[in-house]
Amino acid sequence: MHNFMKLAALTVLLSASALAQNAVKVGFVSTLSGPGSGLGVDARDGFNLALKHLGNKLGGLPVEISFSDDKQDADTARQAVDKAIKRDKVDFLTGIIFSNLLLAVGDTVFDSKTPYISLNAGPSQYAGSGCNAYFYNVAWQNDNLHEAMGKYVNSRKFSDVYILAPNYPAGKDALTGFKRFFKGKITAEVYTKVNQLDFAAEIAQIRAARPKAVYTFQPGGSGINFIKQYAEAGLLKEIPLFLPGFSADADVIKAVGPNMVGIFNTSQWAMELSNPTNAKFVADFKATYGRNPSLYAAQGYDAALLMSEAVKDVKGNLSDGAALRKALENTSFISTHGAFKFNKNHYPVQDIYLRQVAKVGGSIQNRLVGKVFSNHEDAYAKDRKMK
Repeated sequence: MHNFMKLAALTVLLSASALAQNAVKVGFVSTLSGPGSGLGVDARDGFNLALKHLGNKLGGLPVEISFSDDKQDADTARQAVDKAIKRDKVDFLTGIIFSNLLLAVGDTVFDSKTPYISLNAGPSQYAGSGCNAYFYNVAWQNDNLHEAMGKYVNSRKFSDVYILAPNYPAGKDALTGFKRFFKGKITAEVYTKVNQLDFAAEIAQIRAARPKAVYTFQPGGSGINFIKQYAEAGLLKEIPLFLPGFSADADVIKAVGPNMVGIFNTSQWAMELSNPTNAKFVADFKATYGRNPSLYAAQGYDAALLMSEAVKDVKGNLSDGAALRKALENTSFISTHGAFKFNKNHYPVQDIYLRQVAKVGGSIQNRLVGKVFSNHEDAYAKDRKMK
């Protein structure tokens, strides 16, 4: 009996040791070079700040994180993700900014049964009939911020609007979202090249069309150049320009300067949102990096918080995939934009705000104007067929 009890005790001890992991392994694949690199760098910096606030742990466990630059190239992204899964044997993947890259690696990620925590890309393909049990997005479904601006522009009673976006999945989702809530006439719907930097032809077309307003989504360097060229052409004073938050965020404001003042944009996040998580995030981001945070940085921060809560909920037992997925689905934490909640398709249900670029003291930054949507759900959740 004595030996049996010793054996039973040893078995329990070994079982407990098998359940606990020494560290949480995260693969962070993002765009860290090229025209879109500002977005990936902001997301990375926000993620790293969250880790600092968490004592360099996720759910109480030390973190091993590998950073890879996808160079905004699908083949490079595939190679980086494959390496993270097979060589590094990561517990979570995150970081991709651009939807076409996420769609390119999606099957590889899902087949490996590795939870993907998207801090930005939210393609419609993963929101409805194609949603996946291993995909979670802490930011938004691609259409959402555009839907909010469509509603706002519609409320301003502009009779016709010229809309344009890059010709890739997020660009198509963008204009679909805008049209879902704007009920006036679409003067023209134009799809530009990805990473396009010269918009002379499009601006000439806008001038000739004389719409009452223009709405565009252009990420990274493309957005900076479009606004600069639109202003240089004198159109900012003639035809109001409206933008989603990621085309009018801190990085764009810094690059464009005073011409940004007065531009309205929509976002699920703003620096002034009043909750303890956001207050600490904003203050420490400024102190750590010497610049205002962007929504990309806020999303990176939130991605780390989600991982930490899930690891804590499963008590470090990341080998129990079903329990980990349940923990992610039912997560409860205060994000940078308030209490976080997933919809049934693993996209957030959240408020979306109107911001306006303004002079604040000696700086130019977004100011919170009001709320466009409360507890907004994406249009695809009703078609959910979780794989």
